[in-house]
Amino acid sequence: MVEVKICGITDEEAMVAAVDGGADLVGLVFFPPSPRHLTIARAAELADLVPEDVTKVGLFVDADDATLDAVLTQVRLDLLQFHGSESPERIAAVRLEYGLPVMKVIPVATAVDLAAAAPFLDVADRLLFDARPPKGAVLPGGNAAAFDWSLLTGWRAPLPWMLAGGLDAANVAEAIRISGAPAVDVSSGVESAPGIKDPARIEAFIRAAKGG
Repeated sequence: MVEVKICGITDEEAMVAAVDGGADLVGLVFFPPSPRHLTIARAAELADLVPEDVTKVGLFVDADDATLDAVLTQVRLDLLQFHGSESPERIAAVRLEYGLPVMKVIPVATAVDLAAAAPFLDVADRLLFDARPPKGAVLPGGNAAAFDWSLLTGWRAPLPWMLAGGLDAANVAEAIRISGAPAVDVSSGVESAPGIKDPARIEAFIRAAKGG
Protein backbone atom coordinates (compact mmCIF):
# COMPACT_ATOMS: atom_id res chain seq x y z
CA MET A 1 0.00 0.00 0.00
CA VAL A 2 1.32 3.42 -0.98
CA GLU A 3 2.06 5.76 1.91
CA VAL A 4 0.54 9.25 1.81
CA LYS A 5 1.83 12.44 3.42
CA ILE A 6 -0.35 15.53 3.65
CA CYS A 7 2.01 18.47 4.16
CA GLY A 8 1.52 22.06 5.22
CA ILE A 9 -1.51 21.53 7.45
CA THR A 10 -2.55 24.73 9.20
CA ASP A 11 -5.90 24.05 10.90
CA GLU A 12 -7.79 21.45 12.89
CA GLU A 13 -10.30 20.61 10.17
CA ALA A 14 -7.56 19.70 7.71
CA MET A 15 -5.66 17.69 10.30
CA VAL A 16 -8.75 15.68 11.19
CA ALA A 17 -9.49 15.10 7.49
CA ALA A 18 -5.95 13.84 6.91
CA VAL A 19 -5.94 11.52 9.91
CA ASP A 20 -9.47 10.21 9.40
CA GLY A 21 -8.85 9.84 5.67
CA GLY A 22 -5.94 7.48 6.24
CA ALA A 23 -2.84 9.65 5.82
CA ASP A 24 0.31 7.91 7.03
CA LEU A 25 2.25 11.13 7.60
CA VAL A 26 1.23 14.74 8.26
CA GLY A 27 3.51 17.73 7.77
CA LEU A 28 3.89 20.95 9.76
CA VAL A 29 5.89 23.76 8.14
CA PHE A 30 8.43 25.88 10.02
CA PHE A 31 9.54 28.28 7.28
CA PRO A 32 8.28 31.88 7.64
CA PRO A 33 8.10 32.76 3.90
CA SER A 34 5.62 29.92 3.36
CA PRO A 35 1.85 30.55 3.56
CA ARG A 36 1.79 27.25 5.47
CA HIS A 37 4.21 28.42 8.18
CA LEU A 38 3.10 27.81 11.76
CA THR A 39 4.03 29.37 15.04
CA ILE A 40 5.47 26.87 17.47
CA ALA A 41 2.43 27.14 19.72
CA ARG A 42 0.04 26.51 16.83
CA ALA A 43 2.08 23.57 15.61
CA ALA A 44 2.02 22.04 19.09
CA GLU A 45 -1.77 22.28 19.18
CA LEU A 46 -2.12 20.57 15.81
CA ALA A 47 0.44 17.87 16.66
CA ASP A 48 -1.59 16.98 19.73
CA LEU A 49 -4.48 15.97 17.45
CA VAL A 50 -2.41 13.29 15.74
CA PRO A 51 -2.58 9.67 16.94
CA GLU A 52 0.60 7.72 17.60
CA ASP A 53 0.30 5.62 14.44
CA VAL A 54 0.51 8.69 12.16
CA THR A 55 3.97 10.18 11.64
CA LYS A 56 4.29 13.86 12.49
CA VAL A 57 6.79 15.57 10.19
CA GLY A 58 8.40 18.97 10.71
CA LEU A 59 9.51 20.74 7.53
CA PHE A 60 12.56 23.00 7.85
CA VAL A 61 14.64 24.98 5.35
CA ASP A 62 18.30 25.49 6.28
CA ALA A 63 17.28 25.72 9.95
CA ASP A 64 19.95 26.33 12.58
CA ASP A 65 20.14 24.50 15.90
CA ALA A 66 18.40 27.34 17.75
CA THR A 67 15.36 26.98 15.49
CA LEU A 68 15.28 23.22 15.86
CA ASP A 69 15.71 23.48 19.63
CA ALA A 70 12.82 25.94 19.92
CA VAL A 71 10.47 23.72 17.92
CA LEU A 72 11.43 20.37 19.36
CA THR A 73 11.10 21.47 22.98
CA GLN A 74 7.40 22.16 22.38
CA VAL A 75 6.24 20.14 19.37
CA ARG A 76 6.11 16.33 19.35
CA LEU A 77 7.66 15.45 15.98
CA ASP A 78 8.55 11.99 14.69
CA LEU A 79 10.49 12.92 11.54
CA LEU A 80 12.49 15.98 10.45
CA GLN A 81 12.25 17.02 6.79
CA PHE A 82 14.92 19.29 5.33
CA HIS A 83 13.99 21.18 2.18
CA GLY A 84 16.97 23.54 1.78
CA SER A 85 20.62 23.30 0.79
CA GLU A 86 21.61 21.19 3.78
CA SER A 87 24.79 19.17 3.29
CA PRO A 88 25.11 15.45 4.04
CA GLU A 89 27.25 16.45 7.02
CA ARG A 90 24.49 18.68 8.38
CA ILE A 91 21.90 15.93 7.96
CA ALA A 92 24.12 13.45 9.79
CA ALA A 93 24.75 15.93 12.60
CA VAL A 94 21.07 16.75 13.11
CA ARG A 95 20.13 13.09 13.10
CA LEU A 96 22.72 12.37 15.78
CA GLU A 97 21.98 15.43 17.89
CA TYR A 98 18.20 15.10 18.04
CA GLY A 99 17.82 11.34 17.79
CA LEU A 100 15.05 11.61 15.21
CA PRO A 101 14.90 10.19 11.68
CA VAL A 102 15.56 12.67 8.89
CA MET A 103 14.16 13.04 5.37
CA LYS A 104 16.15 15.04 2.80
CA VAL A 105 14.43 16.62 -0.18
CA ILE A 106 16.11 16.32 -3.58
CA PRO A 107 14.90 18.90 -6.16
CA VAL A 108 14.51 17.39 -9.62
CA ALA A 109 14.18 18.89 -13.08
CA THR A 110 16.27 16.50 -15.22
CA ALA A 111 17.83 13.05 -14.86
CA VAL A 112 21.12 14.67 -13.82
CA ASP A 113 19.49 15.89 -10.60
CA LEU A 114 18.97 12.34 -9.33
CA ALA A 115 22.71 12.06 -8.72
CA ALA A 116 22.31 14.57 -5.89
CA ALA A 117 20.66 11.83 -3.84
CA ALA A 118 23.83 9.70 -3.63
CA PRO A 119 25.62 11.63 -0.85
CA PHE A 120 22.55 11.33 1.38
CA LEU A 121 21.98 7.59 1.06
CA ASP A 122 24.12 6.81 4.09
CA VAL A 123 23.01 9.69 6.33
CA ALA A 124 19.27 10.17 5.76
CA ASP A 125 16.40 7.85 6.72
CA ARG A 126 14.22 8.87 3.78
CA LEU A 127 14.45 10.85 0.56
CA LEU A 128 11.79 12.99 -1.07
CA PHE A 129 12.02 13.84 -4.76
CA ASP A 130 10.25 17.15 -5.44
CA ALA A 131 10.05 19.35 -8.52
CA ARG A 132 12.86 21.88 -8.69
CA PRO A 133 11.22 25.25 -7.96
CA PRO A 134 10.75 27.71 -10.82
CA LYS A 135 13.50 30.27 -11.25
CA GLY A 136 13.01 33.11 -8.77
CA ALA A 137 10.58 31.15 -6.59
CA VAL A 138 10.65 32.00 -2.88
CA LEU A 139 9.48 28.57 -1.76
CA PRO A 140 11.55 25.40 -2.24
CA GLY A 141 8.34 23.36 -2.55
CA GLY A 142 4.57 23.71 -2.61
CA ASN A 143 4.73 25.46 -5.98
CA ALA A 144 2.28 23.12 -7.74
CA ALA A 145 5.06 22.23 -10.18
CA ALA A 146 5.70 18.69 -11.41
CA PHE A 147 8.65 17.01 -13.08
CA ASP A 148 8.92 14.07 -15.49
CA TRP A 149 7.88 11.12 -13.31
CA SER A 150 9.51 8.65 -15.71
CA LEU A 151 12.90 9.88 -14.47
CA LEU A 152 12.27 7.74 -11.39
CA THR A 153 11.05 4.65 -13.23
CA GLY A 154 13.10 1.74 -11.94
CA TRP A 155 14.97 3.92 -9.44
CA ARG A 156 16.11 1.92 -6.44
CA ALA A 157 17.55 3.05 -3.15
CA PRO A 158 18.53 1.42 0.14
CA LEU A 159 16.09 3.67 1.99
CA PRO A 160 12.43 4.69 1.61
CA TRP A 161 11.60 7.53 -0.75
CA MET A 162 8.63 9.72 -1.64
CA LEU A 163 7.42 11.60 -4.70
CA ALA A 164 6.15 15.19 -4.56
CA GLY A 165 5.52 18.09 -6.91
CA GLY A 166 2.30 19.05 -8.65
CA LEU A 167 0.35 16.04 -7.41
CA ASP A 168 -3.41 16.06 -6.93
CA ALA A 169 -6.27 13.57 -6.83
CA ALA A 170 -6.54 13.56 -10.62
CA ASN A 171 -2.95 12.63 -11.38
CA VAL A 172 -1.51 10.86 -8.34
CA ALA A 173 -2.43 7.33 -9.45
CA GLU A 174 -0.70 7.92 -12.79
CA ALA A 175 2.32 9.43 -11.04
CA ILE A 176 2.63 6.35 -8.83
CA ARG A 177 2.25 4.01 -11.82
CA ILE A 178 4.93 5.75 -13.87
CA SER A 179 7.46 6.49 -11.13
CA GLY A 180 6.94 3.40 -9.00
CA ALA A 181 6.87 5.66 -5.95
CA PRO A 182 6.18 3.78 -2.71
CA ALA A 183 4.98 7.01 -1.07
CA VAL A 184 3.62 10.41 -2.16
CA ASP A 185 3.54 13.87 -0.60
CA VAL A 186 1.05 16.63 -1.39
CA SER A 187 0.51 20.20 -0.23
CA SER A 188 -0.81 22.70 -2.79
CA GLY A 189 -2.69 19.94 -4.62
CA VAL A 190 -5.21 19.66 -1.78
CA GLU A 191 -5.70 23.38 -1.20
CA SER A 192 -8.48 25.80 -2.10
CA ALA A 193 -6.01 28.70 -1.72
CA PRO A 194 -2.33 28.93 -0.72
CA GLY A 195 -2.07 27.57 2.81
CA ILE A 196 -5.78 26.66 3.04
CA LYS A 197 -6.34 22.91 2.92
CA ASP A 198 -9.65 21.56 1.58
CA PRO A 199 -10.82 18.51 3.58
CA ALA A 200 -12.68 17.08 0.58
CA ARG A 201 -9.57 17.33 -1.60
CA ILE A 202 -7.49 15.71 1.13
CA GLU A 203 -9.87 12.76 1.30
CA ALA A 204 -10.01 12.44 -2.49
CA PHE A 205 -6.23 12.51 -2.78
CA ILE A 206 -5.72 9.79 -0.18
CA ARG A 207 -8.34 7.58 -1.85
CA ALA A 208 -6.76 8.06 -5.27
CA ALA A 209 -3.22 7.39 -4.01
CA LYS A 210 -4.22 4.26 -2.15
CA GLY A 211 -6.45 2.97 -4.93
CA GLY A 212 -9.64 3.31 -2.87
